Amino acid sequence: MQAIRVHHHGGPEVLTRDEVDIGLPGPGEVRVRNRAVGLNFTDVYYRSGAYPPPTLPFTPGNEGAGEVVAVGEGVGEFAPGDRVAYYVDTPRAYAEESIVPARLLVHLPEAIGYETGAAMMLKGLTAQYLLRRTFRVAPGHMVLVHAAAGGVGLILGQWAKHLGATVIGTVGSPEKAELARANGCDHVIDYRREDFAARVREITDGRGCDVVYDGIGQATFPLSLDCLRRFGTFVSFGAASGPIEPFDIMLLARKGSLFTTWPLLPDHLATREDVLAMSRDLFEVVASGAVTIPVHARLPLSEAAEAHRRLESRQTTGATVLLP
Repeated sequence: MQAIRVHHHGGPEVLTRDEVDIGLPGPGEVRVRNRAVGLNFTDVYYRSGAYPPPTLPFTPGNEGAGEVVAVGEGVGEFAPGDRVAYYVDTPRAYAEESIVPARLLVHLPEAIGYETGAAMMLKGLTAQYLLRRTFRVAPGHMVLVHAAAGGVGLILGQWAKHLGATVIGTVGSPEKAELARANGCDHVIDYRREDFAARVREITDGRGCDVVYDGIGQATFPLSLDCLRRFGTFVSFGAASGPIEPFDIMLLARKGSLFTTWPLLPDHLATREDVLAMSRDLFEVVASGAVTIPVHARLPLSEAAEAHRRLESRQTTGATVLLP
């Protein structure tokens, strides 16, 4: 079968199309024919070496959707022909077929298409744990979402609004500002033109936000801390602009006795019960229409390098899927 492989770390040009044989699923595994594969900034981190892959060469990609082709020994929850979606913590999705641990696989509801399913697992489950576990958003909360027109940001904005929060989003262009407003943001700040911390203070009448969700990293820290109320929570979950430099923990005290955390999705999916509960929560808000998963671009799997170029140059909004 065809798969995109990385033989050595580097730029998008290191993504090559190879013929590979993935074999049969082992005990507790399922072989899935991918109908769509999600594109994420995590893929860039693995490709560049910022995140170490389990081995070289490797196949990038952490989310996809398709049909079960075969099941391994001991798998009773799935059968050939089942519609499924998955997030995996070990890259493998940029391929015509993938072998997936059954414990990370879920049945895809008939109401949700393959492209939507592939685009929603990593980003949607990330939004789920950020909003329902890391800081449990409730009516009346003031929430700041950085990169509000990005894949995770668009889901966060809609879902936080659905939960009754007032949502402030930051973006990098007028076009992205319109998109963020259409997807849950009550207030939108173009951080390329405005001091976002000053605008947040203005919007909140000096009080600050209850929580900041920051997937940008270096470019927005430490100003994100100035957006928080006393005892507010700073949640870092990505580093699109580069990692946050080490800082003196006393800074949190000086900024108002703040809380800060960097949670990871694999820790939230440690048990089968977690996988099912979080996926059910995500599927419910999508099926109800409270949250839509905007797929704004579709590219053949063979054009994975071009997809990475667009992602790194911030030309993308919403989700991009690769079609095997």
